[in-house]
Amino acid sequence: MTTYHISLEGDVLKVKFGKSANGDQVIRDAATRLDEMVASGELSGGKLLKIDGPASVAVSYLISHKISQLYGAIAVFDPKIGKPGYKTFITAVSQTPAYKIGELIETDEPHKAKPILKVVLCGPPQSGKSCLREGLKQAISQIEGAPYPYVITACPDGEGAWFSDAARRDPDLARKLKYEYKGKFTPEFAQKAAGWVRSANTPLNIIDVGGRITDENRVIVREATHAVILAGDRGQAEVPLWEEFCRDLNIQIIANLHSDCEGKEDEVVSQSPLLTGSIHCLKRGEDVSSRPMVQVLARVLVGLCGKG
Repeated sequence: MTTYHISLEGDVLKVKFGKSANGDQVIRDAATRLDEMVASGELSGGKLLKIDGPASVAVSYLISHKISQLYGAIAVFDPKIGKPGYKTFITAVSQTPAYKIGELIETDEPHKAKPILKVVLCGPPQSGKSCLREGLKQAISQIEGAPYPYVITACPDGEGAWFSDAARRDPDLARKLKYEYKGKFTPEFAQKAAGWVRSANTPLNIIDVGGRITDENRVIVREATHAVILAGDRGQAEVPLWEEFCRDLNIQIIANLHSDCEGKEDEVVSQSPLLTGSIHCLKRGEDVSSRPMVQVLARVLVGLCGKG
């Protein structure tokens, strides 16, 4: 099984990750597939090519290098912009006056009728939400037929999706970059992040928000559909406040979990109607995707999307 899948449907290049692997292997598999498509004439060129699906930064550079000379313009799907229910592409490469760099290309065909899950990971600070987010992303990606878990970092703490991999390789560099990237949680940022969540139209979206109950978080979370509450030992007293916060915004709570920093194993207490229990040792830089509770939560989310 390849680590990266590429196929052509009309004028749309469909891309997605396959089996888990390091970035160097993903690049080699993607390059091999693109070379095959060009050599066979499947990628023969044209006025416009739209790219739809998740890609690492390295894969994005590779695709542009391999095929940009074949097309007048290349546009990339962005789930955070456009009309809800419709796909919108951003022109990223243009060699023709017909398309301008940054021009939005909106499709006129709506998505198929599928539930769109927008799950916010919330709870007190220092609970391990970002670590859980990355573990969930990896666990979901290993479920056969599961939709790609699109992550929205809706807090300006400098800890994007890149952080976990960076922390595993070089913790000091990861902390330094996080500090440099960290911004302020302003009303303007909250409105922008709320727009990302509102426009998100992929089947499964995971939203990472700040660890405080604030007006800014209220603006963002009200655009979500479901919530997972995660709290450590020191944050247990705040759990009822987060439950009330979600209820006030009409957000369905699907899991209420204890982040057990000193624990040795996970504990799944209940799965229905609410997933409860604990996840042990959510530490930055560790791969937690195989933890029992992370696996159960991943299956719950995929099930809510109508798969799995």
